[in-house]
Amino acid sequence: MEIHPRETGQGETPGHTLERVSGTVERITYHNAENGFSVLKIRAKGNREPVTVVGTTPAVSPGELVECAGNWQNSKVHGLQFKADQIAVVPPNSAEGVEKYLASGMVRGVGAFYAKKLVKKFGTGVLDILDNDPEKLLDVAGIGKKRLEIITKSWEEQKAIRDIMVFLQSHGVGIARAYRIYKTYREEAISKVSENPYRLSLDIDGIGFLTADTIASKLGIAHDSLIRAEAGVRHVLQEFAANGHCAVPREQLVRKAAEVLDIAVEIIEEAIALETGKFNLVREVIDADDVFYLAPLHRAEERSAAALAALLQGKPPWKEIDCGKAILQVEKETGLRLSPSQKEALSLVLTSKASVITGGPGVGKTTLVNAILRVIRKKTSKIALCAPTGRAAKRLSESTGMEARTVHRLLEFDPLTGGFKRGPGNPLEADMVVVDETSMVDIVLMSRLLSAIPAKAALLMVGDSDQLPSVGPGAVLTDIIASGCVPVVTLTEIFRQAAESQIIVNAHRINNGDIPLNSEGDALSDFYVVRASSPEEIHQKLMQMVTERIPARFGFHPVRDIQVLTPMNRGGLGSRALNAELQQALNGSAEPKISRFGTTFSPGDKVIQMVNNYDKEVFNGDIGMITSIDTGESELVADFDRRPVRYEFGELDELALAYATSIHKSQGSEYQAVVIPLGMQHFTLLERNLIYTAVTRGKKLVVIVAEPKALAMAVANRKAGRRMTTLARKLYLARESSGKQPSLPQAEPPLRPNRPDRRNK
Repeated sequence: MEIHPRETGQGETPGHTLERVSGTVERITYHNAENGFSVLKIRAKGNREPVTVVGTTPAVSPGELVECAGNWQNSKVHGLQFKADQIAVVPPNSAEGVEKYLASGMVRGVGAFYAKKLVKKFGTGVLDILDNDPEKLLDVAGIGKKRLEIITKSWEEQKAIRDIMVFLQSHGVGIARAYRIYKTYREEAISKVSENPYRLSLDIDGIGFLTADTIASKLGIAHDSLIRAEAGVRHVLQEFAANGHCAVPREQLVRKAAEVLDIAVEIIEEAIALETGKFNLVREVIDADDVFYLAPLHRAEERSAAALAALLQGKPPWKEIDCGKAILQVEKETGLRLSPSQKEALSLVLTSKASVITGGPGVGKTTLVNAILRVIRKKTSKIALCAPTGRAAKRLSESTGMEARTVHRLLEFDPLTGGFKRGPGNPLEADMVVVDETSMVDIVLMSRLLSAIPAKAALLMVGDSDQLPSVGPGAVLTDIIASGCVPVVTLTEIFRQAAESQIIVNAHRINNGDIPLNSEGDALSDFYVVRASSPEEIHQKLMQMVTERIPARFGFHPVRDIQVLTPMNRGGLGSRALNAELQQALNGSAEPKISRFGTTFSPGDKVIQMVNNYDKEVFNGDIGMITSIDTGESELVADFDRRPVRYEFGELDELALAYATSIHKSQGSEYQAVVIPLGMQHFTLLERNLIYTAVTRGKKLVVIVAEPKALAMAVANRKAGRRMTTLARKLYLARESSGKQPSLPQAEPPLRPNRPDRRNK
């Protein structure tokens, strides 16, 4: 083992001697993509067993040679470890090291096969050839111009990425974020970040003000500068938007910005004025109060209100329908008997230009929608069905027997421009548009959809307003209902067949504020509450349920059929920790393994897409299964609904393990079996619509593993604080200005925005 004591020097504590360990990285046991903290297994010279090194490094791959400076520690839990203050990657200097380095999958187009051939041909000099004379690689059998181009491009990218990552890491940026910065700015990353670090929060998803502010501080930008204050004000509004709010009163904005930035109120006020003057913010006066919006959210609310008010005018595009005859015909063709509420609803939708159908599970929304479509299909074939997610669109297609697409696909997203091909100048070719799971649609997407619906067409919005609101800002379905301008059908009757399901019965109990009923006796049920006295017991019972008891008793596959839904991402019962343990328990022996951005992937792993990728046509929340990993081509293939999707290793920051996901990520999806852990450690997130949403995701089985107090708190806590939005008000005023009274007279919506209830903060 190479261990080199060194005299105290710069960066060392006086009287403290640093030791050195160098060797080849054999395995990356753990890597945190945010801060670079790593646990490495290093094969050091002269040592039979690999050495465990713990420290921070911006980027490292198996096969690389590292030099570490630090000290040995004997941990009671982990044994002897080398705690490194510095980990430096150096080019390998042995033929074996070079071969392992190239075979690690870091360089696309090489892999184990060509790594061996390259080292055999050029020895350790192959790295210099890659740097200075890559054309020589054509002398190796099997490497042609196409493969050479792939290898050369990948090698250059790796060098650039390493330089950029080292720069960004030195300024407090984690590796996953550093890679996003590189993908956005490429070779200009260092110069652009140095010039104005605050541009990161505008240009790159997932990088906010705090990261930019850390870099700015290290680059010498003054704490109380206006450039920082302007970026900070935008950041505060973005934080409110991340919590679903479209607008913020001046007083609240100033107070929060001053608190976050720790600078004088006067500078904040000046920054708000400057940002408003640049049209980055929009100011409105509502009931004598100044209210501020991020410009895109203000435009989205304004355009949504105007488009929907215009759509409400006129008559439906089909000729007048005799609703009584239509209902009789539907009942005759289907053999179904529509309830009085369904008949009334069908008549209302058939005579309305725009309408809403809402209600919980088992109340007949699907039956009603199918009856409506059966009538309208006899009048027109131009019917467009859509939903916010791929899974929700697939469910809509299965229930109606018609093609249904995601909203993005319906609007024909153009990845080259970042916009949609369908819009006011190129509307949809449809006489009727049906939107399912409307509660999931945020205000920006709804604005785009409404702008693409032709004036002659009718619109039907279907959803459950008691579920969690959209991940993005706005409360679209709730606001449209509250406006009183759109005809609304609220279904409440649970039909007999649905009432036999304890999932549906208990979902309605939860929604009414009642504790769900637990099944008793030996007969199989579709709903269970398993009590636990501590987070540790919840964890133990959950693992047993997923890996043993549910598969044995119900026959569900532990990976394909069972989905763990948890309120949060962090903590022992969060999705991150549960994913690591479920992966080990259910797929731990799978090979090959590849570690990227803090996650280890193997064939057979269940994964979730974390961002919308329009090129690959996979979207945030889509769940798939890894089918293969090719280390030679640095490529992973995942199956999404029987469609293979390919990822380069550098794109794997878009994927996360999905044995467990957050409840928010499950919206619009259904699973055969759902297991929900609820502990008091989740207390800040325990509320009724969260648990209601989780329960309604289960098709055949729901198991809640909970501390009784946590379950009671979740059911009882119906937070009165709504998102601060003004769509209901804007829609009411737009409808009034068009000279039309509301179709269904209701109480006038408050002219003040829906403010958060501070009692629950």
